[in-house]
Amino acid sequence: MVGPKFGRAASNSLVDSRKTTRRLRIAVTTASIVAVAATGVPVSAAPQAVPETKPIYSYQNAIREDVYVEAPMDSDNDGKPDRIAIQIMRPKETGTGLKTPVIMEPSPYYGLVNARTDRQMPVGFDGWYDEFFVPRGYTVIEAEMQGTSRSQGCPTTGGPEDTISIKAVVDWLNGRAKAYYANGSETVASWSTGAVGMAGVSYNGTLPNAVAATGVEGLKTIVPIAAISSWYDYARATGIGYTEWGHRYPEFLAKWVASSPALTQCADTLKALGDNAADDTSDYTPFWATRNYRPDAGKVKASVLLVHGMEDWNVKPGQGVLWWDQLQKHGVPRKIWLHRDGHIDPVQTRSREWKRQLHRWMDHWLFGMDNGIMKEPMADIQRPNGTWETHRSWPDTAARTTRLNFGPAGSGVAGTLGERRATGTQSFTDKSTQTEKTAMADYAVTAPNRLVYVTKPVAGDVRMSGTSRVNVTVQSNTTSAPLTALLVDYGPGTEYSVADFTPIELMTQKCDLVDVDQQTGCAEPRAERAMPVTAKVITRGAIDLKNHSSMAVGTPLVPGRKYQVSWELHGKDYVVPAGHRIGLVLMANNKNYIQVDTSAKALTVQLDASSLDIPVVGGRI
Repeated sequence: MVGPKFGRAASNSLVDSRKTTRRLRIAVTTASIVAVAATGVPVSAAPQAVPETKPIYSYQNAIREDVYVEAPMDSDNDGKPDRIAIQIMRPKETGTGLKTPVIMEPSPYYGLVNARTDRQMPVGFDGWYDEFFVPRGYTVIEAEMQGTSRSQGCPTTGGPEDTISIKAVVDWLNGRAKAYYANGSETVASWSTGAVGMAGVSYNGTLPNAVAATGVEGLKTIVPIAAISSWYDYARATGIGYTEWGHRYPEFLAKWVASSPALTQCADTLKALGDNAADDTSDYTPFWATRNYRPDAGKVKASVLLVHGMEDWNVKPGQGVLWWDQLQKHGVPRKIWLHRDGHIDPVQTRSREWKRQLHRWMDHWLFGMDNGIMKEPMADIQRPNGTWETHRSWPDTAARTTRLNFGPAGSGVAGTLGERRATGTQSFTDKSTQTEKTAMADYAVTAPNRLVYVTKPVAGDVRMSGTSRVNVTVQSNTTSAPLTALLVDYGPGTEYSVADFTPIELMTQKCDLVDVDQQTGCAEPRAERAMPVTAKVITRGAIDLKNHSSMAVGTPLVPGRKYQVSWELHGKDYVVPAGHRIGLVLMANNKNYIQVDTSAKALTVQLDASSLDIPVVGGRI
């Protein structure tokens, strides 16, 4: 659906805006008044109502305008500051003195149309934020990243220019930047309170992370959904590229989102993105360091409502978890949703509760309402069967690192995981065509192309909460080799199908407020398939052994030499049922996960110096 949305079903809940100008501009539910007898004892104790913004402003009469914000950069080198196009929808009363906070969704996808898309991306409030929040006294803005849609400049795939383009809009809303109408006349955001919240999915959620990491004043909250926190970790896995993001990926993505003028004007800039991607080594270079927002988590002044799918292997789970860990380290006010699916918007999995929480979140952080949202549990976690749990912290404060050492073949198993250290070595030979399903099959059998280590059947349910780490001492008979680890739940159970969408699908699906309320369109409950299985991958992770001591500098291996290497698996919250075994599978190449290294051959693991660290609630297995 293309173009602005006018007059939707939600409007029948509005009241005449003329009535609102004679009283408090933002309607809230008032706390229940408790009568008190002469003795001072309450006559009744009706529960207090939660204060919240109400839909008292007309959606049909809202002011809609396009503005071009001047950014403090000239990324296309035309001798003039880049101007960033934004679309604004604000209550009509802002024209006569009403001041409102802003909810902004920045994106490189607005108006996108090129040879790789079969339809044009929407321009003009195609989601539900405008219909819900504008009548409640918010302004909603869609900001077009530099070099995309109608904005000037060159897109740079997570580079500083991306951040500057959207930060400039926050600055304008706080009186620190200039903006103009298309006719060249200057305009100011006199209607803005200066309080800004940003929200979005995928790249649209990555931009809020980037801007928050600058510590910009006025950005009060962000809602990053399926968002990137380090572009290196999006394209690479500790020295080796992910399968999906092969050759010259930053250049590819920038060209994919670039406007037609930018493709021409920015040809040299776009080519440089590919030249600097370090495809030959996949090392963590300064190019990638400038695209990592986590080191600046200490600058974040905004609260964060973070959402990530535990089966999102596009923007992988570690992107959300490692950002969360840094926010926690610096005491940033926060809340997290971890759902069972892939690359989705939470409105697709729990629409009514998401709308409730997002409403309260924005009311609290942008209007300052004491509505109790920060007293609600910090974590909402969805289990594979679709049920939801709430927890007071995440990772769970009761989680303790439990070390399981590698051991040799035991009773009915090819390798063991346990408390005792063992002596000896085990070896395998890479097979680049091997699948995960083959590698994790039948833990009782020694296989030539993988190693597998399993615990005894667990006595009770074991909940993992956080990030696991693999520590291995290994020898290679070649100068380079990847090492992939699969953390596996071995036991009879059910695997459920996962919802997963591309950014294009997320941007183009029907998603009006009526869809959210009636669970149609973007909020329609998905068809679910349940399949019986005897083993499930809990999480995974990989490293190139040449990067055993540094992500920044890879060193060719000396065949036969022992190397100590440690790497993290993607963070997870998972419950292993009683009677199941926890397993770790080691393989070299994993063609569906990382780029194939054809030089990999034989690898030998030293058992007494190899282990698995997992965060277990209660600390014991």
